[in-house]
Formats: sequence, C-alpha cells, structure tokens
Amino acid sequence: MSKDDSTAALPEAAGVTAAHDRALETWAKAGPEPVGNADGLIGVITSQHFCNFTLWGLEDEARRRDVDDSHIATVKRGIDEWNQRRNDLIETIDEGLLALFPSPANSATQHSESAGMMIDRLSILALKVGNMSALATGEGEVARECAGKLEVLRQQRDDLGRCLDSLMADCMAGRRYYKVYRQFKAYNDPRLNPYLAGRD
Repeated sequence: MSKDDSTAALPEAAGVTAAHDRALETWAKAGPEPVGNADGLIGVITSQHFCNFTLWGLEDEARRRDVDDSHIATVKRGIDEWNQRRNDLIETIDEGLLALFPSPANSATQHSESAGMMIDRLSILALKVGNMSALATGEGEVARECAGKLEVLRQQRDDLGRCLDSLMADCMAGRRYYKVYRQFKAYNDPRLNPYLAGRD
C-alpha cells in the first residue's frame, strides 16, 4: 500500500473496532470464511482480525481432554501457522499506515509500540468482549461475574482506542513516530529451527 492507493485512508479507532465487531457478527451468522484479497487498510485489518478469530478457536480446542494427543499436535501446528499470518499482517498494517504519515520532525518522539500492534490488541479485545457478552447473559453468579468483567473489557478497549487515535494524530503531525518491528518468527522456518531441519 502506498500514499497513491485510492483505497488507503487513515482509520480511526472507532472505525477499526466497528470493523472488528461487524466481522464477528458476520462470522457468527454465516460461519467463518477467510478474508481474501483485502482492499485498503480496513480490509487488511479485517484479514488480521480473522487470524485472531481463528487462533481463538484453536487455542480453545488445544485444551480439550477428550481427544488423543495426535489431534492436539495437529491443532498446535495450526496455531503456529495462523500466528505467523497474524504477525505478517500486523507488519502489513504498519507498512500501510507509515506510508500515509509525513516524515517525522527532528524533535519527534519515538513510540515503542506500533499502531499495527495496537490494532492487533483491539482485535483480541473485540474477541474478549464478544465472548464475555455471551457469557454475561442470563441469571446466576457466573453471568453476574462475566457482566462485571465485560464492563472492564469495554473500558480497556475504549482506552486503547483513544491511545491509538492519539498516536496516529501525532504521527500525522510529525510529533511522534514508530517503526515496523519485524518479528522474524523462526519456528516455522526449517533453515532456522534445528528440529525442522533434522539437526540434533
């Protein structure tokens, strides 16, 4: 993505969280389908959200006790693959956003966390809010406990959204900047993981 991309626009946190929630509603009704050929930043953000959505289900499945270990091993390998995609898309989001910002001023302050990382956290919070909302329905102690947790999660998401908007406004004004932080995941690469390469 570049500044000349007609679909590129600087997203606000409210638009990001709305896209996250819309996607979860769609996947809950129609069943999850991978997001392909994403257009613009919101499209890439939704694709990255799908990785977290898939990982959420796999992490739950990996904790099953009613299946044999070979099934769990298959699930764990799936987690590795989806986590790789998730991290790659965080970097893609950051690249797209950085292309929209002007060069930072010499006096600009570096921010330790990238906007893509913050958007990833918003994605996970959307999943937590959705899951806790379902658990908070009905009567009983568990529902009341989950309702209290839901309010905390919503506040956390609102706080993070304001921080994201503040960071992007400062980046657009040249007051702050961040870098794309490459994860360089080695565990899926047989050149870098000695167990995949067959080395002792």
